[in-house]
Amino acid sequence: MRRKRIAAGAALAAGALAVTGLAFAPAALAVTPQTATISADCGTFGSGEATLTATQDGTAATVTVKSSAITAPIALGEDSIASTLTLVKSGGGTVDFTGTQNPAMSAGAPVEVGPLSGTVASGDSLEAFGGSLRMTVFGITITCTATGPQSPGPFVFD
Repeated sequence: MRRKRIAAGAALAAGALAVTGLAFAPAALAVTPQTATISADCGTFGSGEATLTATQDGTAATVTVKSSAITAPIALGEDSIASTLTLVKSGGGTVDFTGTQNPAMSAGAPVEVGPLSGTVASGDSLEAFGGSLRMTVFGITITCTATGPQSPGPFVFD
């Protein structure tokens, strides 16, 4: 009987420690705002509004870019676009988000790339204006630039 009480007590103690650990675990890091819009110019490939969506997990961050104003020039397979999104740091310098992820797109479909991966530091404030999005498809590089600051403002990482 004594063993059962010790085992039950140990189980209760372990459960209490687990609950305490959850209560004091650090909150998930977040980026604000999570979504921003820009007006982008991609030269002969189109121009118009694009939406950037950012996420953060520690120092790892991702950004996805979608635009119905900028369209695929030809049908594109899934994960066939090599992309680099360069965002400008408020204190100087840049951060690159890279990847080859994209959904399959038919000719004329809205362009979507990402999530593109990058590394951020706590307090980084990143803006698309002054940076660029380079997409390489079948050896052809398309460069898009923001024509003004993103709205509602830069991404600030915790």
